[in-house]
Amino acid sequence: MNPTQSMLAQIHLDFQSWLSFFFLAAGLSFSPTVDAQNRDFDLVKERVVSELMSDEVVDEKAQDMLARMQDDGSFRNINYADLSRTAGFPHRRHTSDLAYLARCYQQPSSSFYHDVKLKERIGTSLGHWVSHDYFGDNWHNNQISTPTNLVNLMLLIGDELPQDLVEKAQPIIGRAHMNASGARPSGDRIVIAGILAKNLLFVGDTSRFGEIINLIEGEVKFSTGKRGMQHDYSFHHRVDRVNNTTSYGYGKYANAFGEWADYVAKTRYAFSLEKINHLVDYYLDGIYPQMVYGTYTDISVKNRSIAHKGTFRPNGTREIERLLASTDHRQAELKEIMMLRQGQGKPTKSFCKFFWQTEHFVCQRPNYYTTVRMFSTRNRNMEVPYNGPGITTHHRADGTNYHMLKGDEYHNIWPVYDWQKISGATIMQKSELLSSDEIQKDGLRDFVGAVTDGFYGMVAFDFKSPHDLLEARKSWFFFKDEYLCLGAGIKSRPDLPVATTIDQRLLEDEVSIVKEGTRSVLPPDEHSLDGIRGIHHNRIGYILPTADGLRLTNREEQGRWSDITDQKHISEEVVKIDVFTLWFDHGESPDSATYEYIVIPDIASSDFAESLHDDRGIEILSNTADLQAAKNKEDGICQAAFYRAGKVQFSESLSVVLESQGMVMLQVGADGVEQLTVSDPSRKLNSLMLTISGKYQVKGTDASVLAATEGKTTLVVDLPQGVYAGKSVVIELVK
Repeated sequence: MNPTQSMLAQIHLDFQSWLSFFFLAAGLSFSPTVDAQNRDFDLVKERVVSELMSDEVVDEKAQDMLARMQDDGSFRNINYADLSRTAGFPHRRHTSDLAYLARCYQQPSSSFYHDVKLKERIGTSLGHWVSHDYFGDNWHNNQISTPTNLVNLMLLIGDELPQDLVEKAQPIIGRAHMNASGARPSGDRIVIAGILAKNLLFVGDTSRFGEIINLIEGEVKFSTGKRGMQHDYSFHHRVDRVNNTTSYGYGKYANAFGEWADYVAKTRYAFSLEKINHLVDYYLDGIYPQMVYGTYTDISVKNRSIAHKGTFRPNGTREIERLLASTDHRQAELKEIMMLRQGQGKPTKSFCKFFWQTEHFVCQRPNYYTTVRMFSTRNRNMEVPYNGPGITTHHRADGTNYHMLKGDEYHNIWPVYDWQKISGATIMQKSELLSSDEIQKDGLRDFVGAVTDGFYGMVAFDFKSPHDLLEARKSWFFFKDEYLCLGAGIKSRPDLPVATTIDQRLLEDEVSIVKEGTRSVLPPDEHSLDGIRGIHHNRIGYILPTADGLRLTNREEQGRWSDITDQKHISEEVVKIDVFTLWFDHGESPDSATYEYIVIPDIASSDFAESLHDDRGIEILSNTADLQAAKNKEDGICQAAFYRAGKVQFSESLSVVLESQGMVMLQVGADGVEQLTVSDPSRKLNSLMLTISGKYQVKGTDASVLAATEGKTTLVVDLPQGVYAGKSVVIELVK
């Protein structure tokens, strides 16, 4: 501190001492620090209440609530006696309706603004609740749903309610505390901390409020191997390591953190820029890549919630607005997602990303989006169908491959869906699915992974079903404008048929086939299609290098929403939906079945037939249980999955020998190999040794040349370890 700064500091201290003496002499107290703290505390409270009041209120809706409210404060459309998990806790509508009516009471534009009779009825209804204290069988209702609604009610109108009711509500709100069972590290921890923080604002506890805000700030961190954000920016809500990135990891984790970051911004409670930037990275590298164009829900990531009827619409922009106001970090990327959600632009991003901690692969181009979902010895396949929904989801991680142009191609198909013909998966066709108690399983194989340079990629899945003991080696090769799917070594023991489904989606257009150069349209029915070269439906083309056992249906299917959940009060009305399903029938108890097909997203029917003559430059080099390899001559991309050590000949002048299992991708230019990308799906190796045709040197420190001659180069590539095991390594090669 220089002399001038020292003098100014002393003047400031003398002035504060004089103020303190003056206030004390007058019989008053003075504390600049406490005063500033109180101003910040009050400001945060004002922001929280303002956010609660930002939701629109409709008087007609309030009138309907009041018409349903009985003299004792209960609502006639709620079965208060059924507190079971599968009932869905309709009681939450009681407390949420009270919060809604409180907003009407405080909203100047409402005819109920400061209506004394409305306030009395809110008090009567709150009295009913606190006297009965409805406690559901699901902890979430008791620790989150009810406390959330009641604390919102308190912040909106609590100061005007009878004091005895407010005091009786406090223990119920207080079930949201940091030692509650639901406050375990993950999404729910921030939600519960937020409820507690709101209540501390209501009761005026400044000291504890600061502690809880610090706790919320500390939740944005990597927790790989545990509940929370993983180092690949996926999210695990539970210790089963199932992908919950766009469910718990989105609304209850990222958005909840962002909400509180906004509330406390520019106050003494403000979160650090480091934490906010980390949150931005999580949105852009974890959440948004696992959404269709960062805008629509990716059904591949959904778990038991797939059994809920949904509304197709873009996600909102509030979370992005908060981020843009909080930091300059990666603003251009955030703004593009916001514009897409507002319908003001078209996607521009092209990428491949593998979430190695979760075994979920995503490929996006400006005109399509596709994913592959898998599991291994390192994680489990699917959520348990907690509370009823999702009782048919046994096989939804068995190499599931959905592809979308708009995002609504599978919207609400689920009540009529054939859950043993899931897009991309190879499944034994049983007379019925196993019980819902048999859904969640540990993986049985460890060679599950991908190799990607961020634009191109390949996925390999050594699959052994924990449900059926079916085995298959499955791989996907993602090029610029299309992708190749291979299956080999498909075998099973029981005398039941096995199917690999290419796709099952909403039937939204005519289905045409190409056979012996002739295009024809299929009438609605079930079809056997041996000898077919190509199939087209709704701007998606499927090329069939081999088409033995190919089957297709394009017809109306029937089902009920109640068929796919054990929840109560679900519609039993028969739903009729037109569905397109395309699959390979491998027959009963196959011993070594294979399949091959190419998917071309976003292609007109008139252009599709012309693309069949050379399989769009794609050459399948091997499709066996030991090696799956292919190249795309147009893109200059060569890819291979070695399930054991071996050799692949990509061309007369280019071969690769791998001394162990692993995955390899080459970018080939006019002068030879320009880039090498490798990975170890097994996560067992420290390095990979391979030999490539030609004489090369490497840039960077991740690889070294053991020997280089005119004819070949032997390299050792160091592999990522620890939390990065399974991630790809990209090496630049120079001659």
